[in-house]
Amino acid sequence: MINLALSETQLAAFKEQLADGVIDHDGLTADYDADTETYHIETPAHQTSVGADELAAVDTEQAAYITNWYFYTHEVGSEVTRAFCRWLEQAAEHPVADRYDALEAGISREWGQLAITTTISADGTRHYEVRHVDDRDADATALTTHTDPFDAREIGTLDPKGRYRPLRTAPSLKSGWIFPDLSAAEVYETVEAFYPATVVNWDREARGELDVDHWRDEQDRQSGIYNLITVLPDDAVDWAAAACCDDSQCLKRREWQLSENEPLAAEGGDGVFPCRGPCSMAVAAGREWAKLERENTQSYEFELTPSEKEQLEAVIDAVADDEIDEIREADVSKGANRWRVRYLREKRVDEDGNLSGTPTHPDGNDESAD
Repeated sequence: MINLALSETQLAAFKEQLADGVIDHDGLTADYDADTETYHIETPAHQTSVGADELAAVDTEQAAYITNWYFYTHEVGSEVTRAFCRWLEQAAEHPVADRYDALEAGISREWGQLAITTTISADGTRHYEVRHVDDRDADATALTTHTDPFDAREIGTLDPKGRYRPLRTAPSLKSGWIFPDLSAAEVYETVEAFYPATVVNWDREARGELDVDHWRDEQDRQSGIYNLITVLPDDAVDWAAAACCDDSQCLKRREWQLSENEPLAAEGGDGVFPCRGPCSMAVAAGREWAKLERENTQSYEFELTPSEKEQLEAVIDAVADDEIDEIREADVSKGANRWRVRYLREKRVDEDGNLSGTPTHPDGNDESAD
């Protein structure tokens, strides 16, 4: 275990607390006997009684528990930050002594696309490093250093291709940066700047206090142009959840359903932090799909070879799974290869843009224009 040394500040806080009562924190129990001027300290491996002059010389295991108590009661501010920092070092799974051994080397956890590593100094203070998961093994000197937690907002604004990220929890965070040494308060601020409200909602869920707004709740609130989502069929809501709330599209774990008593069939994802209600993008998309769902179905007859039918299916999959950029020009055997798609267009799409020469609205009635 790291060679710990209790500071004068920690000892003073410890004595002050015991002058007013007892300590019962994370495996540490302690009290003060004023009659004998003795401090009784109990940890999983040791039970001792010492005088004030002997406090500074308690063994390493008890020093670990005392510094752990001091860090979480005096250096970490809010309850949410405390809960998050304890999660980062897996406090619920491991006792203090084991955590201190692991913290000396560093404990790493993932939060979305963030890799967060917690280490410890000789006085028990934790230090936090945040970087992109793709840079987990990169040399820190090869990454751009940041110290201000609010830099995370700017980092998360654009994706690796320089496009605006309207959904902050989309798995499109660019890499190449590092926050090398943050305090407990700063790591909370940094994570919340990357992924707003995710820590807060994760904590509410852990406390059993997460308020979930389901799709029907969202429908009831809408007015104006977004009132159109009230006519989106229930099946379409399920399709929308499967399309938008998958791990490949959003790192939140969807907890909202059609209603409190009407679950959706679509999977909700495996993210660490919950989604408590349809986001603005899902609502906006729902409005567009509601317009599409008002159209009547129509039968079309196309002439395609079996390979061309499979190619169209491959194109749909490649676009839906964001795999277009992975298909090289030389991969002409791939259905979504750009040259192969252009060849199909030359062969099967007429000069008016109709597939196989078949008009979309043969009777001239364009329902989509309404």
